[in-house]
Amino acid sequence: MDPVTRRTFCTTLVASSLYAQSHFVALNAVTEWTFESGKQYSDPFNDIELDVVFKSPSGRTLRVPTFWAGQGTWRVRFAAEEVGRYSYTTVCTDSANRDLHGRTGTLEVTNAATTQRFVRVSDDKRHFQTADGKPFFWLGDTWWMGLTSRLSWPDGFQTLTADRAAKGFTVIQIVAGLYPDMPPFDRRGGNEAGYPWEADFARINPAYFDMADLRIRHLADAGIVPCIVGAWGYFLPLMGVSKMKQHWRYLIARWGAYPVIWCLAGEGTMPYYLSKTHDTDAATQKHGWTEVARYVRTTDAFGHPITIHPSSSARNCVDDPAVIDFDMLQTGHDDRKSAPNTVQKILTSLAAEPKMPVLVGEVCYEGIQEASREEVQRFMFWASILSGAGGHTYGANGIWQVNTLETPYGLSPHGHSWGDTPWETAYQLPGSRQIGLAKKLLSHYPWWKLESRPDLVEPHWTEQNYWQPFCARVVGELIIAFSPVGWKALQFKEVPAGMTAFFWNPSDGAEHAIGPVMPDAEGHWQAPEFPIFRDWVVVLCVVK
Repeated sequence: MDPVTRRTFCTTLVASSLYAQSHFVALNAVTEWTFESGKQYSDPFNDIELDVVFKSPSGRTLRVPTFWAGQGTWRVRFAAEEVGRYSYTTVCTDSANRDLHGRTGTLEVTNAATTQRFVRVSDDKRHFQTADGKPFFWLGDTWWMGLTSRLSWPDGFQTLTADRAAKGFTVIQIVAGLYPDMPPFDRRGGNEAGYPWEADFARINPAYFDMADLRIRHLADAGIVPCIVGAWGYFLPLMGVSKMKQHWRYLIARWGAYPVIWCLAGEGTMPYYLSKTHDTDAATQKHGWTEVARYVRTTDAFGHPITIHPSSSARNCVDDPAVIDFDMLQTGHDDRKSAPNTVQKILTSLAAEPKMPVLVGEVCYEGIQEASREEVQRFMFWASILSGAGGHTYGANGIWQVNTLETPYGLSPHGHSWGDTPWETAYQLPGSRQIGLAKKLLSHYPWWKLESRPDLVEPHWTEQNYWQPFCARVVGELIIAFSPVGWKALQFKEVPAGMTAFFWNPSDGAEHAIGPVMPDAEGHWQAPEFPIFRDWVVVLCVVK
């Protein structure tokens, strides 16, 4: 029996006859085929592996894993990046199974309009771009437990997605079933079809991932890139490296054809909260996640960027930082006191080798510990971007755990609760809208060319006082400064002629015109007093 083109997500339904030798698909569309085995296996998930080897029109070879869909069914998902004819051949570890091994066929790929946008690291290793070379602004949100049934499907998930898409978010960090803040198989970690694995991690539960598929596909269709966090770090010693590789192979097979980003684990080297062997577990996790990173690299035919969410820096969660593509940071939840650590971790990573994009993946969830309100969210965004970060990630207390109106998340394993704000309230906190406005402002300019230059404005932040202005520029085109306090007028240096300026209110996005900039002979320009005492963005740009 030949494989059947099942459906194409993000574009249109594709159908073909059961015995068709050639299938017609759209460029970059996610297309799925089903393979059925007449041969029975006692434990099909563990007994065999099935790959499909594609050859592109230009001669590239891509080996794509299939995923077990239950009983005797395996499926492959593929997204073609070239127009023309692809050929494929199936490769099964049971080479005697003629239903699964050695099946061949072709794909005819047409240049139709698509919505897929694979994300890559930019050539200069500073930010991200889409596969066609367009700059991609990472504005992330944190839904660690968003695949559980506590964020209901479809109503809750679609409501939150629509809100984030409207505000300009481009990335959602979401965990693939093996969650933080709970032991394995905690009732809070299930979705409508149960848990991602059977008891004792014996085998995967395909039905769980069928429900997760609906959510991941919805994000992709909304133009949002899922940053798939494979597991929380402490699951690695619980499951072992071999089982974790199986988990990651399954994730790659399910979602590798989508525009995703891989995050190996959350808090990769942090042992389980109640561990009695902290140091041993931390070392095991560091070595193990390094091995898993190499496995993900060789298994993912689509080459999605890879990172790991840390307790501090992703570089420190693996034995060799070259196994990741960008450095994700976690810098604290202590309101304004987290500012020094945030800025210094960004600068330290930007100066390290190998060069890679750097961004904060977790800092000061809005409302956590009844603090870190919207003014802190604005500060963390602007301080990060103007210090050279390649993007920024927001989080709101109440969303990451998915508290609901009826049932707060409750206690963590350490016996304390992080809060009971329901997500229905948390998603409307003002910080998410305000950093969305900040990203919208930057989208009017070549933000990917920004060079951090705090010395171009006086006063500016120092190690003695981080709650002072930050500044960056695009040479000859743009100078942009963020002042956390609006009580002292700013003086700018190295200002070219022909610029105009305005104050920008980071709470509501309102512009307050200043007018033409008249620097003195040395290129200095004194900005006028701020309209009111508060934080402001000052934009100097060339009039075109």
